[in-house]
Amino acid sequence: MTTTQIQSGFTIIELMITLFIAGILAAIAAPSFTSMIQDNRLVTQVNELQASIALTRSEAIQRNNNTTLCRSANNTACGGNWENGWIAFLDSDGDGNVDGEEIFLVHGGVSGANTIRASSSDILTYTANGLGSVGLDNTFIFCDDRDNPETHARGIVISSTGRARLAIDSDNNGIVEESSGEGGSDVSCP
Repeated sequence: MTTTQIQSGFTIIELMITLFIAGILAAIAAPSFTSMIQDNRLVTQVNELQASIALTRSEAIQRNNNTTLCRSANNTACGGNWENGWIAFLDSDGDGNVDGEEIFLVHGGVSGANTIRASSSDILTYTANGLGSVGLDNTFIFCDDRDNPETHARGIVISSTGRARLAIDSDNNGIVEESSGEGGSDVSCP
């Protein structure tokens, strides 16, 4: 008496067809996955700067002293571009420069080919009561290197009282506005 053993598995042709179909699906999904990564990167960077602005304002109130947030290329002094990083420091003399004062926040550069531009001032200074004295009515604009970057741009609007909020698209044209009121001008990317 002989027993027949049945073997199961994939043939090489079945495996090749499966890999071919998987390759096609990956090629279709890759562009949208890349776009999702770029969107998430922009949102993360906006959230990080907005948190830094809130911390700078909070420290001014808590310490009962001026605090300043500025762009910093070397993590010790103001200067450079916002995408190189930023620092926040106790600004006792209110001059907007780090001159022996305590730096309480250091943020390194942003990832990707993203840019951050301030519409009016490259420093934000808060007084002891949490109101701003320099850099108010300002918008920080975040852009990446995609085609039509304005449609993907994000922004943080600083009001005249020093509060920060996300820029909105009040006219529903797909581009956020620079100002804090309705009918502001659309952001433009460098």
